[in-house]
Amino acid sequence: MILMLKVENLNVHYGVIHAIEDVSIEVNDGEIVTLIGANGAGKTTILHTITGLKKATSGSVTWDGTDLLKEEPSRIVAHGIAHVPEGRHVFVNMTVRENLEMGAYMYKRKDKDRIAERLDDVFRKFPRLKERQIQLAGTLSGGEQQMLAVGRALMSNPRIILMDEPSMGLSPLLVQEIFKIIKEINAQGIMVLLVEQNAKMALKAADRAYVLETGRIKLSGSARDLLHNDEVRKAYLGA
Repeated sequence: MILMLKVENLNVHYGVIHAIEDVSIEVNDGEIVTLIGANGAGKTTILHTITGLKKATSGSVTWDGTDLLKEEPSRIVAHGIAHVPEGRHVFVNMTVRENLEMGAYMYKRKDKDRIAERLDDVFRKFPRLKERQIQLAGTLSGGEQQMLAVGRALMSNPRIILMDEPSMGLSPLLVQEIFKIIKEINAQGIMVLLVEQNAKMALKAADRAYVLETGRIKLSGSARDLLHNDEVRKAYLGA
């Protein structure tokens, strides 16, 4: 496998609080990798550091040989890294189509054909978004807003998507649909780094997993092995 994303000995502080301590994770080409752990474990902070929204104290984050810690967030997106944030953060007073077009902001105005191609691709994946493209995003259901957040990320034609709690607040039926979409995206060659509290669903979807506890990696390995690990089952799967 080709190593694409490498986080090595990462340390992040919030003032005097040592939020992330010597964390190392890897994502290989074609993989779904998940980070699981309790609230406050540091999962979101890792994603924010990868995408340049949070500065690291020390360590390294490299993507396909590029040092991301030296890049501005806008440049990180240009490297093919998209972020679906926790809470969706859609632009509620803009239409669905306008939200999607915001995901393609890096394309120049002359690239209208390219933007149209990306829109067609997103609408194929999410027919409901096509049906609601002139509807204000704030009037969508929670599940539809999550689809919009994923669709907006796909507009940048990413090589990897970082997803933060995509199933949060959704009904069990919609959770199943979101994870089906994650698998379909990955099947098209897009890597996924998934932060998810629904550990069972995450481990079933992923190839490999890391268990984060108070800013440190406690366990790592194949998702299948961790799904059947007694310690993980007791702590995160209610077994």
